[in-house]
Amino acid sequence: MSIENNDLWGNRSVLDRVGPGQVFAETYACVPGEALMVSVVAAETAQVLFLDAAQLLLPCQSACSHHARLIANLLSISAQKNLNLSRRIFHTSSKSIRGRLLSYLSYQALRQGSRDFTIPFDRQALADYLSVDRSALSAELGKMQREGLLRVRKNHFVLLSSRFA
Repeated sequence: MSIENNDLWGNRSVLDRVGPGQVFAETYACVPGEALMVSVVAAETAQVLFLDAAQLLLPCQSACSHHARLIANLLSISAQKNLNLSRRIFHTSSKSIRGRLLSYLSYQALRQGSRDFTIPFDRQALADYLSVDRSALSAELGKMQREGLLRVRKNHFVLLSSRFA
């Protein structure tokens, strides 16, 4: 599923991807009355479990370890999402498409422990994630490939240059 923000002019920004068993919109669930600024779009049939955050955040009468673990997990998930959004800011802070790509692809190589990796986005979703035009992104990837910086096929990348280190 894709977590997206769509503005009034129809511009889409991909904020994150979530898969089976992952949590989304927990911040909104924990802050009652906050206007929902994102949409969750499923690429295929999905089942969603809705939980009452107000009930989760209040320890039960017996102060059981299960409830404490649930609260700790929610805090950990929220902290991880905060890091993901901070990374997105790093990846989109460059004024150039190349700079944004260098930041994102360097992070992916580091995260996956290899210069040969697959990203979770197709070309359009990557463009939306980096807040750039898809055709301009494709042109820059082609240019980087011709310059010997990388090889790319769909969402699979091989980083060739030490510039990514």
